[in-house]
Amino acid sequence: MIKGISASKGYAIGKVFIKKHIEININNLKIENIDEEINKLDRALNSTRNQLETLRKKIEEEVGKEESLVFESHQIILDDPEFIDKAKEMIKNNSVSADYAIDTVKKELVVIMESIDDEYMRERAADIKDVSDRIVRNILGIEDEVNITEYNTVVVAHDLTPSDTAQLDKNKVCAFLTNIGGKTSHSAIMARTMEIPAIVGMNNITEVVKNGDTILVNGVEGYVIINPKDSEIKEFENYIRSYNEEKEKLKALKDVKIYDKNNRQIEICGNIGSTKDVDQVLENGGDGIGLFRTEFLYMDRSNMPSEEEQFNSYKVVLEKMNGKPVVIRTLDIGGDKKLDYLDLGEEMNPFLGYRAIRLCLDRVDIFKMQLRALLRASIYGNLKIMFPMISSIEEFRQAKKILEECKQELISEGVVVSDSIEVGIMVEIPSAAVSAREFAKEVDFFSIGTNDLIQYTLACDRMNEKVSYLYNPMHPSVLSLIKMTIDGAHAEGKWVGMCGEMAGDEEAIPTLLEYGLDEFSMSATSILSAKKQILDILKK
Repeated sequence: MIKGISASKGYAIGKVFIKKHIEININNLKIENIDEEINKLDRALNSTRNQLETLRKKIEEEVGKEESLVFESHQIILDDPEFIDKAKEMIKNNSVSADYAIDTVKKELVVIMESIDDEYMRERAADIKDVSDRIVRNILGIEDEVNITEYNTVVVAHDLTPSDTAQLDKNKVCAFLTNIGGKTSHSAIMARTMEIPAIVGMNNITEVVKNGDTILVNGVEGYVIINPKDSEIKEFENYIRSYNEEKEKLKALKDVKIYDKNNRQIEICGNIGSTKDVDQVLENGGDGIGLFRTEFLYMDRSNMPSEEEQFNSYKVVLEKMNGKPVVIRTLDIGGDKKLDYLDLGEEMNPFLGYRAIRLCLDRVDIFKMQLRALLRASIYGNLKIMFPMISSIEEFRQAKKILEECKQELISEGVVVSDSIEVGIMVEIPSAAVSAREFAKEVDFFSIGTNDLIQYTLACDRMNEKVSYLYNPMHPSVLSLIKMTIDGAHAEGKWVGMCGEMAGDEEAIPTLLEYGLDEFSMSATSILSAKKQILDILKK
């Protein structure tokens, strides 16, 4: 038995396929035909661009809009003059090969970015590595396709990049294992969405197994058994049968509504990033949409979405939900989410800087365009508008004033607007949690964004492996702020939801129920299991 970190639950019995690291030998000899080398680079860039677009579409269709955006950021790198133009200058001035130029510029940029204490820059460094290696492979004509022909294949690798994971045929791959990685890696997140068992951080699994080995994968407890005995295989077959039976039983909860002993409804909702994600929420019995991340409407393009485009997206979601509540968060750009067509400037710490509501209150033109689209769509369903990154009551008042201005403008234009729109805030900054009772006198609801609340409370970057051990949703200080928020809201008769990862955390759910959380919002694939856990707790 070899243990690792369970990144995606489930059980699998399959044959090992080791994805070997492709060795790339860079040509450091001087070249004679500079024009041909530039043309070679351009051809490789075109091939790379086409491959990335294919991967983006594949992941958007099979996994989801949000997961596909990593390939959009890869495409943006191809148009970055700091990268490509610099490589072409090296070829012209130093007569070096295209692969050598790309590899050299990659190393220079990665060193610079990895030295900056900023999450966005570190992620950009990893993206540059992935894209650069793809360009070099295209220059050298090296195929990187993972050609898996057998069903029930367990992919074993040192690590899986987003590109690697996107190429896996989920009909044939029944699980994957990696030497490195954690629960928050791209591959782990994709595995959970695709419902493929995965174990990461296994240290040297690539050296322990060989191609063709039979392997048992326990993604629930995080261990594997290599070349098992017949008795162990039979035991695992029982695990798989029980696991699948349990998943089928969960489907019976799809239309079940949950009420506590005081007859208070507890809603289990889904988080979405695009209109395409709505169907999965409905298929899993979601009571509503607890978070529509509208920034993804802005990120999948080269220009600002018009009011009409936004209106159509919001209208589709509201109509599909057929009267169920839909919480739509206004634009949350900044921090790790950049727009190529909107210059936000460079900041020492973008996560604490010019982002979300701060940007919208400054760029009222952008904010009003979105608010008008939301108000126009409001008559098509049960809309609730939520402002992100609120730290003071003055920010909320200012945002609500602009919302009211938009409403009056539309009415004067003869546009019908719903008169029952709830307006709330995302509680993700400790100051908002501490002042919850005061906020609750003016807002209609709260939704707790635990991802940022935990990071801001504990001063730790959960994506930084050196300090990620400090990221603890169950830390007493975090729990205190959550309870303070819920108590403050309830004292004023307002409801509280939670849309961060913690809402679907099995360990956290009992405590959140005890605190009186009204709505849990999570990824669609977690809804049914969360329903079962909450029902089981309430029966006790």
